[in-house]
Amino acid sequence: MIRNASRQFVVEKPLVVGALVTITMTGVLLITSLSRTISSSSFTYMYTNNGGSNTATQTQFLAIIHYATSKDIPELTHPEIRSAFDVLINLAPCNFLVFGLGHDSFMWAALNPRGTTLFLEEDPTLVHKILVRAPALRIHTVTYPTQLYEAEHLMTSYKSEKTCVPPNVHLKGNSMCKLALSDMPDDVYNREWDVILIDGPRGYHAEAPGRMGAIFSAAVMARTRKNGGVTHVFLHDADRKVEKMYADEFLCKKFMVKATGRLRHFAIPPAANVSKVGRGSRYC
Repeated sequence: MIRNASRQFVVEKPLVVGALVTITMTGVLLITSLSRTISSSSFTYMYTNNGGSNTATQTQFLAIIHYATSKDIPELTHPEIRSAFDVLINLAPCNFLVFGLGHDSFMWAALNPRGTTLFLEEDPTLVHKILVRAPALRIHTVTYPTQLYEAEHLMTSYKSEKTCVPPNVHLKGNSMCKLALSDMPDDVYNREWDVILIDGPRGYHAEAPGRMGAIFSAAVMARTRKNGGVTHVFLHDADRKVEKMYADEFLCKKFMVKATGRLRHFAIPPAANVSKVGRGSRYC
């Protein structure tokens, strides 16, 4: 709801002081809540170690200022944010790939100090708006080759294209597989991503790109991982029909760690570490 801009409000000094105290206390409570499970040694290293650039510290300060002065509310709930936070705090600094850009982008970058956090966004206007506020954020504007109304057809037809299925599946340059995000910046392909958050692109009307390609490509990135360990994939809006269908097909119920609200957390091992049942042309 937008209030009438012409209304005038007289704010007394005691109210200003009260508002500042409220903001400060809210920030303290949020930090306390999010940091209960952090060991003192990991917290000290992540937030006070001065090795390398001070960009991480600047990003954290920008995040504090942004959320202390903004009326915008992130779409994820506190329990959903906490689910991803618990993983990031154990892995940071790590490689963190985020599909989508929004009011919570400052927060995600701040929660991965000295790590690489990269955002992929389809809307160039939104990219410009965010970069004006936080030029240090790493953001690429990308184009998706799909539309939401194609979701069911792509699900039934992808197996007939050999570059969409193991062992021939790959992403970069794979224009034959419409689900593969084949024309991303090299910045995306040149890293192995420890954590992937899928909260974009748009998936709420028929002509929107949908998240089919993002979910499929996250699964391929996880399967082709060469370094040890799993890839943590978080999918938001997992209660929607298309997201649920593609998560079941490519991210796999057996790899799901937890469901929190509309967020699903998957821990996907490299294909080489999956049992024989999950090999061959199958993802799950």
